[in-house]
Amino acid sequence: MPTRFGLRTHVDSEYGVTSDSDYTFIQVKSDSLANGTLTEVIRVTKRLHGKETLEDLLLKVVDETLKQVFRETGTKVIYGLLENNSHLKREEIAEKPKVFSNGLKKMLGSGAPVIENLILKNLHRKLESKFEAKKGYEFSDYVRELRKRFEGLKV
Repeated sequence: MPTRFGLRTHVDSEYGVTSDSDYTFIQVKSDSLANGTLTEVIRVTKRLHGKETLEDLLLKVVDETLKQVFRETGTKVIYGLLENNSHLKREEIAEKPKVFSNGLKKMLGSGAPVIENLILKNLHRKLESKFEAKKGYEFSDYVRELRKRFEGLKV
């Protein structure tokens, strides 16, 4: 029967493993075979730097993505409309991703999922993980999944 475990380590390119506060979480699967043990790396995930939370990173990525698409002025307009129409302040986006998503849909219609996917791809890129779209998932489902995944990585 396969076993799974996590290993936290920070690999320094010159000296190997260090006790720095930046870690990589490595999940592996190990099977005992007649001629030895087969170990397979399932997932490698970068830990957030220092005291940065997933919520902080999400908000930062939302800012960057909106500015990339709509520039500074358009981003300010979007935040203003979210606050006025959806009663969602910029700082609350990470804690209320469903409200954020619904607000984007009211403003952008069928363009909202494109922006949400761009945000999710940028977020996963910063986390050095791969974004995989899942049938039936909404923006808030991906955020909830990331929260669960990174909950165990806090040091």
